[in-house]
Amino acid sequence: MSAKLTTNDLDAFWMPFTANRQFKTAPRMFVSADRMHYTTDDGRRVLDGTAGLWCVNAGHCRPKIVEAIQRQAAALDFAPTFQMGHPKVFEAASKLVNIAPSGFNHVFFTNSGSESVETALKMAIAYHRARGNASKVRLIGRERGYHGVNLGGTSVGGIANNRKMFGALMTGVDHLRHTHDLERNAFSRGEPEHGAELADDLERLVALHDASTIAAVIVEPVACSAGVLIPPKGYLTRLADICARHDILLVMDEVITGFGRLGAPFGADYFGISPDIITTAKGITNGVVPMGAVLVTSKIHDAFMTGPDYVIEFFHGYTYSGNPMACAAVIATLETYQEEGLLTRAAELARYWEEAMHALEGLPHVIDIRNIGLTGAIELDPVPGEPTRRAYRRFVDAFERGLLVRATGDTIALSPPLIIEKAQIDELFDILTKVLKTAK
Repeated sequence: MSAKLTTNDLDAFWMPFTANRQFKTAPRMFVSADRMHYTTDDGRRVLDGTAGLWCVNAGHCRPKIVEAIQRQAAALDFAPTFQMGHPKVFEAASKLVNIAPSGFNHVFFTNSGSESVETALKMAIAYHRARGNASKVRLIGRERGYHGVNLGGTSVGGIANNRKMFGALMTGVDHLRHTHDLERNAFSRGEPEHGAELADDLERLVALHDASTIAAVIVEPVACSAGVLIPPKGYLTRLADICARHDILLVMDEVITGFGRLGAPFGADYFGISPDIITTAKGITNGVVPMGAVLVTSKIHDAFMTGPDYVIEFFHGYTYSGNPMACAAVIATLETYQEEGLLTRAAELARYWEEAMHALEGLPHVIDIRNIGLTGAIELDPVPGEPTRRAYRRFVDAFERGLLVRATGDTIALSPPLIIEKAQIDELFDILTKVLKTAK
């Protein structure tokens, strides 16, 4: 039996998606934040180049959101949403519907992106069963896709390291080819020119499994966690058309691309796509309180609203679905986005951001640069025999120089808060240029 740990002993916390042993030899600690910056435990200011973890779209510690949570905690801390309700959850859902793509009239609340994905997958299978198509149970994801870490999301996800430790996962799952094509599309600005035909890979899976067995296809508009993999021009439209032709639901995972990241309220708006289900989280509360939501069309919702009115229509939900404090955060966050024009601000800065990103071309080890909205990636050639090492070193060096970036594989990903100013974009890329020129 081990001795009790002292308070704040680093060994007590098993950190997620972290090289725990390395971190605990040289911890990187934040103790406060304000708008575009974190402050470390040794008093340094660090420019946030990743909106926390793709989620703090309105910047840190915004008074309206903080005060809304404080007021709600004092008024109503918790109320169940199983057979009960509270006003804030209906207000939050209504505000979401008002900014959602046309036709998305219903919201099912969760607590994270992973739970939103799990909910959407269950909805898709249950929807077909409700319509008498019980054989449609197969789920199609995409290579290099990320859909959270629950069992269903890991199964439809396509990032190898996220899958290989956990065995066979769910059965009845297949994957489309990914769209990343360095040979034809390296250093593209915005959507790449080549690769729309990769959507036809769904026809191959339909021929293999038969459409009568396929419930849904789930894809991210932009595969951000895999390194900001941007869909080729026309790819998503083509994929949506194939889904519609075979009565396959299209689920768009907008946990990252929702709430203004691309310069429109949702990626579905940006790309002009009409999916059947949209999963969200992260920016829905500006990252302040854990919260997620699944947006559905009336076609999906109404398929469940049959039978006696006293019977539960969908046997699914979470204790904290629609938690009052989370709902207060949703309402204040959405009001902040709208008052400050943040749902479309990325479109205003996109060209300036693009030019700053592509100015990095030609720096040591840079083999690709990708950008869309206020999101970007710098892909590096890997250290032979040591994948991920080069990007990780640059992540650490950037932090030491006062900039937070995200290392994913051998790619540096960027997604700053949407309140970023041009001068701060300049500062971000000045630091990153030094990092790319000098890091070992």
